[in-house]
Amino acid sequence: MSVQPGATVDVVANVRLTGPGRTDPFGTDLVDVHLGGGLVADIAPAGALPRTGVVLDGEGGWLLPGLWDHHIHTVQWALASRRVVLDGVGSAAQAASLMGAAPVGDDGRRVGSGFRDALWRDAPTRELLDAATGDVPTYLINSDVHSVWLNSAALRREGMAADDGILREEPAFEISRRLNALDVDVADAAVIDAMTAAAARGVVGIVDLDMAWNPEAWERRLARGFDAVRVSFGVYASSLDRAIAAGLATGDAIDPAGLVRMGSFKVITDGSLGTRTAACSHRYPGTTSDFGVMTVPPDELVPLMRRATGARISCAVHAIGDVANTYALDAFAATGATGTIEHAQLVAHADIPRFARLGVAASLQPAHAVDDRDMAEEYWAEQTSIAYPMRELADAGATLLFGSDAPVAALDPWATMASAVFRTADDREAWRPHQRVDAATALAASTTGGSATGSAIAPGGVADLVVVDRDPMAATAAEMRATVVQATLLAGRATHVG
Repeated sequence: MSVQPGATVDVVANVRLTGPGRTDPFGTDLVDVHLGGGLVADIAPAGALPRTGVVLDGEGGWLLPGLWDHHIHTVQWALASRRVVLDGVGSAAQAASLMGAAPVGDDGRRVGSGFRDALWRDAPTRELLDAATGDVPTYLINSDVHSVWLNSAALRREGMAADDGILREEPAFEISRRLNALDVDVADAAVIDAMTAAAARGVVGIVDLDMAWNPEAWERRLARGFDAVRVSFGVYASSLDRAIAAGLATGDAIDPAGLVRMGSFKVITDGSLGTRTAACSHRYPGTTSDFGVMTVPPDELVPLMRRATGARISCAVHAIGDVANTYALDAFAATGATGTIEHAQLVAHADIPRFARLGVAASLQPAHAVDDRDMAEEYWAEQTSIAYPMRELADAGATLLFGSDAPVAALDPWATMASAVFRTADDREAWRPHQRVDAATALAASTTGGSATGSAIAPGGVADLVVVDRDPMAATAAEMRATVVQATLLAGRATHVG
């Protein structure tokens, strides 16, 4: 591949089509895809038409539509590599010990992320963390970001209190906002690097749900030359009125090229499985009254969604537990809002067909199903609703949109698709294999329009394209995760060449 990143490609030569059109109408294996004006102009047998302009030789690779991650938190994901990695830590004592030995940052704090305490045999406590970390403010962010474990020095620094050292839900989100509030030059550079890395995995677009005033952040990054991926950004309740006053409606571009656009109003209505706060119809084991929490109850949710809808802003409603999903669907029905339910990890049987009937897309993170399988078996064993119902939602006609929720899972669409198709991330058998989706559905769900639009490449389509070294329709789990991206094109412009 002799094309340089940044070049505008006129022909993608010698590639194979996958999914719809794998057996191309010409009956040949290799095709040339001719581009023009940022669109697919023609598809012809390899060498049948003159190759003029800049030619990207696919060398027999497979051509796919560009991939999207429909749910990430850009700053938190970009900063994850700069924090102590706690993924895989098996106990509170081990986590505390790791943090006690961690270097102190320039801001005088130690920050770790990615712990999962739900199955630990010992409890995370303020006293345990204090003994290991002393007077250095120390913060451990749960992998689901819905809770943060702090030592006494950190609690004092933040002006907060927690007897056990654990802040949950909104106080935890506030801690994350403060930890993410680095010098903008540092944060923006980290985000741009992270999006460049995403392009190298075939990503052409993301949905950014950072808890910040995202229009300003993306205007800044665009001014710095950012052009790696398309961005659809969300706003939260704290900035909904500001977005409306600015005249921002869903789909509005903030740059002449239309690379960055206003997305949805994001509202978090319940907690999470990992923090045991997802709002569920059955109690969590070992409790007499713990059903999780509705952080935004229906009488608050409906007016918020109605206000967003009146301003032509779609809604992205975080709902993990079955109770939260029912309320979210009720709110879509009551307001006529368009948009998505984010996560939909535990859904009542009667609510499955409502997604399609109401036109609400299911924005799912397949890696959560395999990462959370042991927690789900432990804490949702008594639930009668359906856990991680990907196949049932697809069969009921719902549009599926796949993402990672990075940093909760890695921003890697190949890991996302493998989790959906094979429902395992290790050498164990598939978890609840009846909820697997086929590779074609997973690929379509990882593109801009989701599973309802399919993944065919055809003349007239936007030239957001990816060349890879294997056919994902025929890949094993390990092969899919190991997919090598040879080139990524954004409207015909090379954002990555391997």
